Amino acid sequence: DIFSSLFGGRRGPRKGQDIQTEISISFRDSIFGKEVDLRVANQGSSPSTITTRIPAGISDGGKVRIKGRGGPGEAGPGDLYVIVNVIPHPIFSRKGENILMNLPVTFTEAALGADIAIPTLQGDEVKVRIAPGTPNGRTLRVKGRGVKKGANAGDLLITIDVQVPQRVDGAAKKALEDFAKATKNENPRIELSEKARV
Repeated sequence: DIFSSLFGGRRGPRKGQDIQTEISISFRDSIFGKEVDLRVANQGSSPSTITTRIPAGISDGGKVRIKGRGGPGEAGPGDLYVIVNVIPHPIFSRKGENILMNLPVTFTEAALGADIAIPTLQGDEVKVRIAPGTPNGRTLRVKGRGVKKGANAGDLLITIDVQVPQRVDGAAKKALEDFAKATKNENPRIELSEKARV
């Protein structure tokens, strides 16, 4: 009756306990999704293997819920929660739906401009155009090459990393010395002292 429900009368049958497990997948598999086999041990029963799909675009630390694969209970089993750990990639990283990468370029490519083929997570290459006079740290965008979520896709963001040679000899050294003479009147620090006093 109403009083027993208000004052903690007999409880109805309870659902089984939820279970949590973890899995590590590669960065590529987190972007494109993957079918995985999970070995799960419920209380009092022998371990079982469950096959499930990790959805495309899952983030590091994301959770996948598998209904009814938790502990047994009078009102039915609980759920299984899979926490996904994404192993970092040596080249690519992620921010939101965008994929990020650093692109090493030579001093001459940055100064004179260049067309450079770069690898993508999809396995093919795309060409990006480095404009003449591109500074270190500039970001270029390749649209639609990020994380796909339904009909939408993020972008591939490429940060330019101008590589300064550790050692310059011979004709290359002579060419740089000639370049230094030809540009000796250019001073990129001309406003530095004035701005420092503000």
